[in-house]
Amino acid sequence: MNRADFVEGLRGGSAVALASAPFGALFGALAVENGMSLSEAAFMSATVYAGASQMVGIELFGHNVHAWLIVLSILAVNFRHVLYSAALARYIGHFTPVQKFFTFFLLVDPQFAEAVKRAETGRQLAFAWYFGFAIIIYIPWVLISVAGGMLGGFIGDPKAIGLDILLPAYFLGIVLGFSKRDNFLPVALVSAVASVFAYRYVGSPWHVSLGAAAGIVLAAVLPLPPQEPDLEADALQSEMHEV
Repeated sequence: MNRADFVEGLRGGSAVALASAPFGALFGALAVENGMSLSEAAFMSATVYAGASQMVGIELFGHNVHAWLIVLSILAVNFRHVLYSAALARYIGHFTPVQKFFTFFLLVDPQFAEAVKRAETGRQLAFAWYFGFAIIIYIPWVLISVAGGMLGGFIGDPKAIGLDILLPAYFLGIVLGFSKRDNFLPVALVSAVASVFAYRYVGSPWHVSLGAAAGIVLAAVLPLPPQEPDLEADALQSEMHEV
């Protein structure tokens, strides 16, 4: 791997690792509170590796819900990762099969957002950068989950100190990062309204996937924005024609 790309990825991911630390600690504290051991909490963070899904899972664990329903609920929350993978696939065609395995395993919301932004600015999406960005988030996430489980008793009720608002605020920040895209406002608005209705009439966690599906459908039927003319390509074609 290219060392410069790897170091650049580490630097970019370190800010995300720092921002996600409260979520990891909160998960560890709630996991132990709901009857999980430290090793079980660490194993879940290392394998599921998705903050929102882990929160849903431990909440259901604490209510003695059937295992199949827990798995189905986690899949409902994580369904957006299928869409992430499809959108990212065109940028990683040069990755090896092993690299693609780690790419999709380590694919989380900020990873997807930064990877797409990097690719759309014309910079090559190198695996060294991607892996550096991902690993600096992944390892602290697992370790901080354990620390949260060990020190969870000092946190008390997360809602009493406002920690329950961190996850929605975090996702809102990621969404607003794409606000300059065409058709952003109608797609985001339809997704939000559909999610609220789904939460009211279907329930959690299905409102996440249903809201996303509504936004996808609208984005698919909206007309594509007009393409700006490529002046450089036109000039080159004109020169070739004259020759």
